[in-house]
Amino acid sequence: MDTIFALSTAPGKAGVAIIRVSGPGVPAAVKRLCGDVPPERKASLRVLRDEMGHRLDEALVLTFAEDHSFTGEACAEFQVHGSTAVTSALLGALGRIQGLRSAEAGEFTRRALENGKLDLAQVEGLADLIDAETEAQRRQAMRVLAGDLGQKAEGWRVNLIRAAALLEATIDFADEEVPVDVGPEVNDLVAKVIVEIRKEIEGVGVAERIRTGFEVAIVGAPNVGKSTLLNAIAGRDAAITSEHAGTTRDVIEVRMDLAGLPVTLLDTAGLRETVDEVESIGIDRAKNRAELADLRVFLVEPGQRPEMEPKDQDIVLTAKADLTGGSSNSVSGKTGQGIEALVSRIGTVLSGRAAGSGLATRDRHREAMVRGLEALNAACELLPLGETSADLAAEEIRTAIRALDSLVGRIDIENVLDEIFASFCLGK
Repeated sequence: MDTIFALSTAPGKAGVAIIRVSGPGVPAAVKRLCGDVPPERKASLRVLRDEMGHRLDEALVLTFAEDHSFTGEACAEFQVHGSTAVTSALLGALGRIQGLRSAEAGEFTRRALENGKLDLAQVEGLADLIDAETEAQRRQAMRVLAGDLGQKAEGWRVNLIRAAALLEATIDFADEEVPVDVGPEVNDLVAKVIVEIRKEIEGVGVAERIRTGFEVAIVGAPNVGKSTLLNAIAGRDAAITSEHAGTTRDVIEVRMDLAGLPVTLLDTAGLRETVDEVESIGIDRAKNRAELADLRVFLVEPGQRPEMEPKDQDIVLTAKADLTGGSSNSVSGKTGQGIEALVSRIGTVLSGRAAGSGLATRDRHREAMVRGLEALNAACELLPLGETSADLAAEEIRTAIRALDSLVGRIDIENVLDEIFASFCLGK
């Protein structure tokens, strides 16, 4: 493979910048810049010089052997002063060394995958960790990056390989008496995997919401205080407020960290009958987004009912507590009354849902598990038929194994690799 290099920290002015190099040409490149190759995995202070002998910078240099690096190849990291001039000079010097080239997006991580340092699920976990904005996202990404999903998939694989092997043994003994009735053990192994896969599939939706964010829609009649409430929760003027009804025409979104979860608050158009064509479009959008949201907060005038039927765990509050005197179930965006309790209530509801998340976090994971589950269900229909269908049942189990193998990238992954690695920066 080529030897690749890239800036691994964010571009721009900083105290320290890290430039990473990976590939067979690392020792020669390090020696060219430093004059020698520092001991492996020991930070060494070195003066870096270009091919003309000009001093580039003074840096901490770390080197890693093939079996002890992120990529599985010989690697080096140069920790230099984080100015754009220093990083540009060092990147230029590396680019002039024969056999070295700039890394493509995600190429370091792709090499880690190809060299068995990470499985595909861990690669996705790493991408999620880099993008994590909240504590819940960080925890979830760390579980996947640590290999928890891969370990679970490996457990399923071991059980299914055992089940298929037992069935294939009955085929080998087709003309003889089978030494042991393998049926009960096969049924137990397959049933155990089916239960675990179903549970994991059920948790994908919530896990994906933690990764991408929950949506909470504020719903109510015009001029009931939805935009004022949104601004109060967000702590800034995200939406225009006015005493004139129908000010909000489109859905306004505010992204925030709420109880450690990524949440997008939606301020929607006031729901009412109208002849205004533009406002009518806004109302239709409001209804659609509110229907699709994970949670709805309804603001109603005293004695009124919500304009839409609340769903389970939706929150219904009396609006404008500053004018009506308020109660424990009322809120005011102007004075802040009830807002702390509302935010806490939203956090409690969403945290309760997040508790049901699984390790699988993406549609790709769900699709692989669904394919595996379908094959195992087909095998279960064949198992009671005995030896006459043992070969077909074994093949269905093998089909399930192949589907689950795609979770961690053993097979059928080329079509998803480019999409995954495109989200990485050049230094990762």
